[in-house]
Amino acid sequence: MISRDTVDNIISTIRIEEVIGDFVTLRRRGVNLIGLCPFHNEKTPSFTVSPAKGIYKCFGCGKAGNGVNFVMEHEHFSYPEALRYLANKYQIEIEEEVQTAEMQEQIGEREVLFNLNQFALDFFEKTLHDTEEGKAIGLSYLKERGIRDDIIRKFKLGYSPSTWDAFTEHAKKHGYKLEALVKSGMTIQKEERAYDRFHSRVIFPILSISGKVIGFGGRILTSEKNRSKYVNSPESEVYNKSKSLYGIYFARNSITAKDNCYLVEGYTDVISFHQAGIENVVASSGTSLTHDQIRMILRYTKQITILYDGDPAGIKASFRGIDMILEEGMDVKIVLFPDGEDPDSYSRNHHPDEVEELITKHADNFILFKTRLLLEETKGDPIKKASLIKEIVNTISLIPDAISRTLYIKECSALMNVPEQVLMNEVRKILRAKIKKQMPGVDKSEDIGWIEDTAAPSQEEIDLISDEYQERELIRQLLLYGREEIVLMRMDEDGKEVDFPLRVADFIVADILRDELEFENALYSRIFTEFVEAHQRDEVPDNTYFKLHRDPEIAHATIDMMVSQYELSENWEKNSIIVDEEPMHIKELVLTAMLSFKAKKLDKIITAKQKEMREVSDQKEINRLLGELRDLKASNIQINKELGRIITK
Repeated sequence: MISRDTVDNIISTIRIEEVIGDFVTLRRRGVNLIGLCPFHNEKTPSFTVSPAKGIYKCFGCGKAGNGVNFVMEHEHFSYPEALRYLANKYQIEIEEEVQTAEMQEQIGEREVLFNLNQFALDFFEKTLHDTEEGKAIGLSYLKERGIRDDIIRKFKLGYSPSTWDAFTEHAKKHGYKLEALVKSGMTIQKEERAYDRFHSRVIFPILSISGKVIGFGGRILTSEKNRSKYVNSPESEVYNKSKSLYGIYFARNSITAKDNCYLVEGYTDVISFHQAGIENVVASSGTSLTHDQIRMILRYTKQITILYDGDPAGIKASFRGIDMILEEGMDVKIVLFPDGEDPDSYSRNHHPDEVEELITKHADNFILFKTRLLLEETKGDPIKKASLIKEIVNTISLIPDAISRTLYIKECSALMNVPEQVLMNEVRKILRAKIKKQMPGVDKSEDIGWIEDTAAPSQEEIDLISDEYQERELIRQLLLYGREEIVLMRMDEDGKEVDFPLRVADFIVADILRDELEFENALYSRIFTEFVEAHQRDEVPDNTYFKLHRDPEIAHATIDMMVSQYELSENWEKNSIIVDEEPMHIKELVLTAMLSFKAKKLDKIITAKQKEMREVSDQKEINRLLGELRDLKASNIQINKELGRIITK
């Protein structure tokens, strides 16, 4: 277990913009940073990071938290895993215990698989570098391909021995159960026999975006026809092929810096590019791109350049995947390598400058490239050309930006010798059909304002349920300004008004307890109770205490209330434009929040009393209730007068 001091050290050391910046491209907006939310699909940034407060909040999906929460949510880590990840990032030492078989039984399946994958990685690396078989077969193969030692170490390449169950037996000796080995995909079990999935193969570890080992790829070095050249880890709790990109951990910073991602097919393409000094490259590992993979790239750039080996059949097969990239609003370019070359061979046989020059000079816009490629097949055949036009129109219609669609229509019109208006009309037909599909049964030419909620609550019901805003605002004042001091007035012994300074939290807590008021929202009530308990100890907990609260609901609510969707531009201050901000008027804010809270509570009590009076017939009881109502309404009028409101009922 990690000590409390170590946890505090990690939390005080981390910078949230650096932690999140490893996964999301952020740009400054005022005092905050914004980017595309990694937790839901969006095209307009609504994900806000506050370095000053050490928190993040997405105003699109509502996700919020601190640096530790982000790593847990994004990487699906447990709390200890997230702390260890951050400790490693900031080089904070944590004493790790060697896990026994008993300890492994107490941790979750995901953590067991992560631990097992790391254990396997260490085994494969050691086998490659420290055994005769590893050096003679695995290492010599990598050297023959021209891969340098530093690149072998960087990508953590390894070798699995030819003995069928070498790793399985090694893992079992170190306390790993056969069930976990099978679940991870490292071991295959058939009847009574268990053997290594990757035996006799060079190993390519697959890392998550945070550097965790999530799976492996293995290449056989013999020419056995009954064995696949490559095998990959099967799907597991920690590895999903459609959500992974080989090399993303090493490429993410370079992709951001160069604002472009090179997409290749295989492991060695990525490795050879890195050896040539080109690091903004990832591989789809031979599969068509998925929406999850595209969105992973989109976190870092909207520019993607796909590198092909020049095989037309392979290019056409990938068109569907590229259409999906366009749907996400990304700019796609295509580069064809010379005949007989692929990214791996070309980067090994040419200087890095020549590789970059080839990509820069021959990068062709995908839609124009697709049009030219298909146009060559339609010469003299009007039916094929009609199919081509439909294909290109469908592709253009996927682009979310209207201006970009118009520009592509113009260029494709010239290439295909088809009037712009024809293409424009076809694109509009497709877009209209999509809208109708999204809202079936509704004619878009008609006004749909008639749709209404037939079960709308009465005004009385609205009044009864609408005090959550006042409760939330008061809790927000406690969290943000609880330790701040305000100055009130009180009478001294001589009957003179004198200044009476006290903390905001002390004022709010004492006032609510004196009037015996309560919070109806259970969450706000729990937070207020903590302030009451602290008040009794003459303490005021700060918002950091609540941000890192052991109750995740309290932590999330605290962060939610601390972040504003809107920030003042730095230009206002530069241009000497003075704008009133909350901290300049804490006393007024607190008094207004307190009075509004009381007014709403009184409204609810008055409504309840009126309802009670309608249900009684005894005149004495009616007179009693009338007296209580007069007092309550008098108090309500006084409070609302202080708030500058007029009572109309």
